[in-house]
Amino acid sequence: MKGYIMLLITSVLMFTSCGNQETNPLLAEWNTPFETPPFELIKTEHYMPAFNEAMKLQIDEINAIAENSNAATFENTIEALDYSGASLKRVSRVFTAMNEAMTNEKMQSISKEISPLLSKHKDDINLNEKLFGRVKAVYDKKDSFNLTKEQYKLLDKYYKRFVRGGANLAADAKDEFRKINEELSTLSVQFGENVLKETNKFELVIDNEKDLAGLPDGAIAGAAETAKEKGYEGKWVFTIQKPSMLPFLQYSAKRDLREKIYKAYFMKGDKNDELDNKKILSKIASLRLKRARLLGYDTHAHYVLEEQMASNPAKVYALLNQLWNPALIRSRLERDEMQQMIFAEGNNFKLESWDWWYYAEKVKKAKYDLDEEELRPYFELSNVIGGVFDLATRLWGIQFVERNDISKYHPDVKVFEVKEEDGAHIGILYTDYFPRESKRGGAWMDEFRRQYKKDGKMVTPVIYNVGNFSKPTGDKPALLSIDEVNTLFHEFGHALHGLLSNCTYESISATETPRDFVEFPSQVMENWAMHPQFLKLYAKHYETGETIPDGIITKIENSSLFNQGFETVEYLAASILDMDWHTITASEELNVNDFENASMKKIGLIPEIKPRYRSAYFNHIFSGGYSSGYYSYIWSEVLDADAFNAFEQSGDVLNKELAAKYRKFILASGGTDDSMELYKKFRGAEPEIEPLLKKRGLK
Repeated sequence: MKGYIMLLITSVLMFTSCGNQETNPLLAEWNTPFETPPFELIKTEHYMPAFNEAMKLQIDEINAIAENSNAATFENTIEALDYSGASLKRVSRVFTAMNEAMTNEKMQSISKEISPLLSKHKDDINLNEKLFGRVKAVYDKKDSFNLTKEQYKLLDKYYKRFVRGGANLAADAKDEFRKINEELSTLSVQFGENVLKETNKFELVIDNEKDLAGLPDGAIAGAAETAKEKGYEGKWVFTIQKPSMLPFLQYSAKRDLREKIYKAYFMKGDKNDELDNKKILSKIASLRLKRARLLGYDTHAHYVLEEQMASNPAKVYALLNQLWNPALIRSRLERDEMQQMIFAEGNNFKLESWDWWYYAEKVKKAKYDLDEEELRPYFELSNVIGGVFDLATRLWGIQFVERNDISKYHPDVKVFEVKEEDGAHIGILYTDYFPRESKRGGAWMDEFRRQYKKDGKMVTPVIYNVGNFSKPTGDKPALLSIDEVNTLFHEFGHALHGLLSNCTYESISATETPRDFVEFPSQVMENWAMHPQFLKLYAKHYETGETIPDGIITKIENSSLFNQGFETVEYLAASILDMDWHTITASEELNVNDFENASMKKIGLIPEIKPRYRSAYFNHIFSGGYSSGYYSYIWSEVLDADAFNAFEQSGDVLNKELAAKYRKFILASGGTDDSMELYKKFRGAEPEIEPLLKKRGLK
């Protein structure tokens, strides 16, 4: 065995790419601090050779497991499976990270080429009859192996992965299953690329200073810098990246321009041009249903939800509907309040969706004397990062030390070593927070390496957080909005889930939990972001160093429920749209806009609010991993509101004893046990929905 491993390592180290003798850095040993990626060595041309070799290496490992003449055991089959594909995981993770944050046409071309190959590779493993035979043999005799809880969860996960991956299908059905997966992989890549191109394509170019009326200085300065970058010296450019678009919608006195930029945003992928996504997404929904039916499920949602806490579509709809009516009632009151302001100003037009942010900001100012721009100076990016790090230190004693000796993939990136209170190494965290054309929209966490243990040795995690926050402008640093602060805390919660994992097996460590549980550790962090006790510890004026005044904190508290009808309704509408797309029972391709309109009409969505994501740019469900899963944010919010309520009830939101329980049973445990069981171990009972209703002002 040792000889075989040495041969394998040698083959990797000797592998050459690009038609020369240069060692491919994606496959070679990384002699870097903590074996972090050597980004300065990795070139675009390295990816395809590395993918091909890494897939070949894993297939060799899979064949060795499948052809093993010894009786199937947990160690020689399930454990061996989990350790297989190390090279492919490494290559895939680096490529995915770079294609999301540093993409270009060459990277996108590779993505299109490799996506169906990876789909085939996955199917080659899942549909390997000998391999499945060994997995099933272990599963059928699981009670005789004296497995730990964690081992049982891993075995259960692999067995279901094979069954849900088509292992029990007849030969002709397996062929159809493969074709569907291959087509879906290609369509999903195309969908995401179209959304990115649409986002980068739009420019609102302003050359008349009068058209900047109402806009804060920071937004104007940012638009001037964007114009300079794009070759419009002396003008101002606004884009549909949210740090540019949202301040424009909130403050621009030019209603026609607000309409123009908002329509450009909500019509992404729906313009009947080369970037139109309607046929693509309809095909995706149809293919997902066909695949689900092949596997014996009524719909794609039934297939997905079987593995989630919700378990079936009926339970998801029940939760969404429970929240929908009170949220809709509240949104109508908010709409009427804004309409009254429009009339009071002497206008006679009807409030439209592109007016909502503008008049919401006006109403908030009138009711609470609170202006978003008044808050930004207290949320300078480095202070917010320092704040979220300080929170982790106060709760768990962990430390963050910036490292300048670790390779970065872009100058905006910062790298931190994360340590225990006693100095022991935990992992590495990369942060990348500013928008650029090479980066997709939104914010996310992922890993270059996931935590696991092998041969008794801890393999430490290498995690990254990515966002698209307000950039520095002129002599001003990056000053964040409240929404951006909450998003940073949210993604940091995901990062902690990855960093503080303490599991044996990679496939059930860290964030490898049900989709409707994985958002819980991220969302609970948002509760601290605006809590008065913690705000005073990190919200400092970027110029004077003054702690955020009590008066402003009171305003934030008083306005905390403001606009919650809108925020809840736009989110729930998108969640329901997701569920509706994935509970279709007819496999013909549908007219997207007719379907979407019918979906929203059914729930009574008011015309002044659009779903947070319309179908044609709903990356979460048509390009990401959230199909039938966008509801998970609100499902997890039930958990997070109940969990934070425990801290508040204790009288100390920085309660270290509670934090230690939370780390042990939630952050460290990954998917090693049933999610609700883990939650009950932390909280002592199942969550109540009352804290969520109170938090959103729906009760």
